[in-house]
Amino acid sequence: MMTNPAGRITQGQFGFLPDLNDAEIRAQIEYGLRQGYAWSVEHTDDPHPRNTYWEMFGMPMFDLNDAAGVLMEVRSCRKTFPRHYIRLMAFDSTRGVESIAMSFLVQRPAEEPGFGLVRQEVDGRSLRYTVQGYAAARPEGERY
Repeated sequence: MMTNPAGRITQGQFGFLPDLNDAEIRAQIEYGLRQGYAWSVEHTDDPHPRNTYWEMFGMPMFDLNDAAGVLMEVRSCRKTFPRHYIRLMAFDSTRGVESIAMSFLVQRPAEEPGFGLVRQEVDGRSLRYTVQGYAAARPEGERY
C-alpha cells in the first residue's frame, strides 16, 4: 500500500518524488524529444483527480526540437500563474493519434489545501461518497 504522508497532489509520473528542478525537467523534455514526442504546458487551480482537462498555456509544441523552447514556455507559465499547478504533457503522434505518453507536474502552489471525503445519504440506506477539493470552495482566481 502506498501512502502520502505529506498530503501532496500526486498526479503524473513523478507524483511521489520530490519536486523536479529545472535541470531534471530539462532531462525529461530531452528524453521525450528523442522519442519524437510533442510537448504541451497546462495549468489549473483545481487539480481534482477527475479534472483531466487543464487549461492549455500557449499552443502545443509539435515542431519544437529543443528543450530550451519548452522550458521557456514553462517559465512564462510560471510567471503568469505563480500560484497554479503546472504540468508538462508529452504527446506521441507516431500511431496517427495524439495519445499522452508522459505527464508530470513542474510547479505546485506553496500551500496545497487537499481534499475531503463528503458523505451523502441517498434513497433507502445507501450512501454516496464524493471527493471535494477544499480549494474549490473559493471562487476561481482566489483559490491559492
